Amino acid sequence: MRTPKSFQEHTRFPKEPKILDRSTIGVYTPIMLDQAVQIEFAKSKSAECACGNLRKAARAVTQVYDEVLRPTGLRVTQFGILGATKAMEPVTLTRLADATVTDRTTLTRNLKLLEKRGLIRVQMGNDRREREVTLTAQGREALVSGLPLWQKAQTRVIQGLGEERWNALREGLSAVVSLARAS
Repeated sequence: MRTPKSFQEHTRFPKEPKILDRSTIGVYTPIMLDQAVQIEFAKSKSAECACGNLRKAARAVTQVYDEVLRPTGLRVTQFGILGATKAMEPVTLTRLADATVTDRTTLTRNLKLLEKRGLIRVQMGNDRREREVTLTAQGREALVSGLPLWQKAQTRVIQGLGEERWNALREGLSAVVSLARAS
């Protein structure tokens, strides 16, 4: 069994403190100043960041819809996938990912959850390389029963913003999606 070492033996501090010379301080100080300036710059610009502001707004609105849809057991992202599937069914994974502006990995993860609950069916399409998504009878029921709750959340958001501001925001968000897709 090893005997415990003293605190000094555990620490990595030198026994005698080193004295910093001017060349070390001269190099260290500008680096720290640069980092401080960069941090302040980042803080001031974070409020202007288009991505950060869009994501913050999306999270806030998602919370409103998720809360209202809670009795259905669906999140608004899942409800949106059911709605998009219904509008285009049968729909390939690629077309559904494009319509919902969702990467295939995220979409596949959400589809697995919906399939496990019996709300959708994913099967081989005409082209064996593609899979097609369709709603099940249970999925249609979930969409129909969730629609009044979704409408409640939608009304809350639109009334909170006002019709005119909502229409301008919707047009602006559509332009953002088009801009991002063109990049």
